[in-house]
Amino acid sequence: MEDCYRILGVPSSACASEIKRAFRKKAKAIHPDIPGDTTGASDRQERMRELIRAYKVLSDPERRTEFDALYSAFKSFTGGAGKDDGFDYRLWLMQREDAESRAKLIFFDLFHDLEDEAILEYRTRRGESGGFVLSRFFGREDFMDCGFILAEELSLRGDYYESFQLLSEVVRLERERPYFRHFFPEVILLVREILRNRLIGAVPDELALDCLETALELSLGKREDAYVLKLMTGCYERMGDAVIARRCLEEALRLDPSLSGIRDLRKRLAL
Repeated sequence: MEDCYRILGVPSSACASEIKRAFRKKAKAIHPDIPGDTTGASDRQERMRELIRAYKVLSDPERRTEFDALYSAFKSFTGGAGKDDGFDYRLWLMQREDAESRAKLIFFDLFHDLEDEAILEYRTRRGESGGFVLSRFFGREDFMDCGFILAEELSLRGDYYESFQLLSEVVRLERERPYFRHFFPEVILLVREILRNRLIGAVPDELALDCLETALELSLGKREDAYVLKLMTGCYERMGDAVIARRCLEEALRLDPSLSGIRDLRKRLAL
């Protein structure tokens, strides 16, 4: 994880004017278009991109607050650098079998480019008897950070059920008290992508219904709820419950009379 303060060369207590001065000074020194200096041009370009990213974060009060919270959590769960003074934090976590240490191992791996290892650990723990709920082992903001990143990785690997379960927790927490703020639309986009395009057919209808019923509780909006109910209609119909399927479709049409893609459903359900 990039330390924006280190990149700009300012303390975490730096004010806005100090951050701006530091950016200008460093940009002038490493700008890739300095006349007559062609040595290490590609390296300077990358350092300039890194500098701009850091400045964009720290010059925006809202993004800076979010960065401070995330980076603080990152450092606390990685034990600082992870291998200071010969201490291998990851190895220490791997040697422990308690659920909290394994949860912290998932967090550590996610932020150290070990996504496959994090996913394997999460799936292993979720498969154990007694259940494994990640949010039990983190504070609110730490879980939201870890949960969303883990949900993204699970979705990329086709594990849409587990991904959605994590996302639904994140959405509820954000609705209680904003944390992601302007990043929250990304969470909702992933939720909608899973519901609309990924879930059906990828998991048994019983599990799909579990997610769809949870989606209705998230209050995503009338049109989105109508679409979810249409998907539920299909699930119940395939399961042989025409009565519940008909009720779902009736409610979907009440919420969105212009709902598309339902002609065949209506014909089969005699609506």
